[in-house]
Amino acid sequence: MHVAIPLYPRFTALDAVGPYTVLAFAPGWTVTFVAAVPGPVIDDKASLAITATASFTDLPRPDVILVPGGPGTLAATGDQQLLSWIRAAHEHTRWTTSVCSGSFVLGAAGVLAGRKATSHWGWAEQLPAVGAEHVKERVVFDGKIVTAAGISSGIDMALTFLAEAQDEETARTVQLAIEYDPQPPFNAGNPHTAPAFRREAALNLIF
Repeated sequence: MHVAIPLYPRFTALDAVGPYTVLAFAPGWTVTFVAAVPGPVIDDKASLAITATASFTDLPRPDVILVPGGPGTLAATGDQQLLSWIRAAHEHTRWTTSVCSGSFVLGAAGVLAGRKATSHWGWAEQLPAVGAEHVKERVVFDGKIVTAAGISSGIDMALTFLAEAQDEETARTVQLAIEYDPQPPFNAGNPHTAPAFRREAALNLIF
């Protein structure tokens, strides 16, 4: 199974690296970072670069697309080279996936029309603008399309999707290998139970 993760300027690192780590550990899976031109792509904090080792034309038919989100999403939704690659590759993928606001890139490519999807809570209610039906879940499956909510949920999505795409025992083994046993220090990660002032402060950290 070959997974392609397209990178664009100002992506959020964990959106890409979390699922990458899960899927790269899976036996028989290969994960490749791709971009219009191979080379380093800078994240949303302008302090971390991930190297795309292949171009879109180098990998036209991956088995899986996994689109990260981030503050660069708005620009990415107007990147016709990226969108054209997603549209063409999606015709042949076994799975097309996204994390966080990456779902809007899928939407801009026309992949989410009439589909159920999710995204980061700060953007999710705008999903109908790209033709999708917003579902308030951490991971949403609709046929071969799988979308994850905000940033850290990409790890959950990758494990859930790995269980579906291969088998649950493999997913459980990978989860143990990466010691993914979340025990957050605060009960503060749910926007639906957080006070308004904290939601506003959290969004200010992202935008």
